[in-house]
Amino acid sequence: MTPAEPEKNKSPYATMIVLAVVLLVVLLTCVPYLVTIASAEGPAARDTADASPIFGVTIPPGYKQWELIAPAEEAAPLDELRAVVGNRTAIDAYQAGKLPFPDGTILVKRAWKRKQSPEFASATIPGAATTVQVMVKDSKKYASTGGWGFGRFINGKPVDEAQHRTCWGCHEARASSRDYVFTRLAP
Repeated sequence: MTPAEPEKNKSPYATMIVLAVVLLVVLLTCVPYLVTIASAEGPAARDTADASPIFGVTIPPGYKQWELIAPAEEAAPLDELRAVVGNRTAIDAYQAGKLPFPDGTILVKRAWKRKQSPEFASATIPGAATTVQVMVKDSKKYASTGGWGFGRFINGKPVDEAQHRTCWGCHEARASSRDYVFTRLAP
């Protein structure tokens, strides 16, 4: 046996060890991504009970941190304070004056009962939350309703189908010239 022969015999073992280490590194790198993907897809299937009838719209995560588009006050009988917020696509479209709004635009109207401020007699503040209303722009999915899907939620749950049937008619009748959106960007 020559001195080079033991080297050849060790080479397959070294190659197997290197391959095993590479495989382990790949698995440890990929598994977190696979788990993230699986967990992201899992709740979506379970959340269909939280989707609005007719449109399948849900309350978008993180919407409470979105940028304000405009506040509003609703007179009696609702007596509500409202704030419309939007995702980045909505904000960019508003700031650019872009109509129609691009697909991916999401607008959320938050509403609360008006309440007298205990500190200032002339001030009205938000009281109990009443509704969260959502508009999602997808011109293909919602082609029959001007490209918009609607959701109205009380305590995080969608209201009934009859109430959702009124969304499109109201927006179509009163805001067709503004891509069916009532809210204008506050100055």
